[in-house]
Amino acid sequence: MEVVRRNESFCSHGDSCAGWLYRPDGAGTPPVVVMAHGFGGERTWRLPAFAERFAEQGLATFLFDYRTFGASEGKPRNLIDPFDHRDDWLAAVDHVRSLADVDGDRLGLWGTSFSGGHVIEVAGRVDDISAVVARVPFVDGPRTALKLVRNGGTSYLKNGLVAALRDLGRAITRRRPYYVPLAGPPDEFAILNTPDAVEGIEALIPDGESWENRCPARIALTIMIYRPISWASEVDAPVFVAQAEEDKIIPTSTTDRLVRKLDDVERIRYPIGHFDGYRCAPFENLVERESRFLVSHLFD
Repeated sequence: MEVVRRNESFCSHGDSCAGWLYRPDGAGTPPVVVMAHGFGGERTWRLPAFAERFAEQGLATFLFDYRTFGASEGKPRNLIDPFDHRDDWLAAVDHVRSLADVDGDRLGLWGTSFSGGHVIEVAGRVDDISAVVARVPFVDGPRTALKLVRNGGTSYLKNGLVAALRDLGRAITRRRPYYVPLAGPPDEFAILNTPDAVEGIEALIPDGESWENRCPARIALTIMIYRPISWASEVDAPVFVAQAEEDKIIPTSTTDRLVRKLDDVERIRYPIGHFDGYRCAPFENLVERESRFLVSHLFD
């Protein structure tokens, strides 16, 4: 099925967010999937491959950038704030449901890593979500932060707290943020400094596109109070959970707890790492399974 992509935009708290709507050509008013990236990611980072595949199966797909990222407005740039992300998701859902050429009553959510948690909370907050895909989902901030601290040791904890407090002080006084690396090697401080973080993120970025590897340090504290798992019992939609058995970021226990809390859930474990599901055979396996799940519920 031929896929047509068009530019879209919507407003979230006064800023314009950029999006792409992928539609199967000639499909009338198809069901629609809303999707966005994870921790510090942009819509160009391999997500078009998923959007195109879903659209080839007859599903319109709306892919957007969060405020302060990619082609969206907002300052300070590269601010990772899960509560702002959640509001952007809610605004994106409202925008999609206002479009005349898709069926907003048959609406799915697709999230990966950080946004794998966002879609759980959004599905708990929003009525009439038809299906949810949560890949390697971040759902429990304190437990995930604890795993990162255990991986990085006391120096990681100290550096993170000092940097976050410094950045928060600047935010309170309306000064320029204090930036730290988003990803780095294990022997250097970065918000993500697992052995696979730098290579995993760089593999997502299209050739010729630059990456500003930094974010305001306040996320090191903000992450501690973000727990989308607390919304799991409010989710009425069927949920597909893809779990990476070799994940160095997401604790297995948090995914297990999420699955127990959801009423209608299908979980498949894959022998891959956190960043492996975007390319090659793991991508093919995951996108095929996710497509079948979405089609089965959005066309039901």
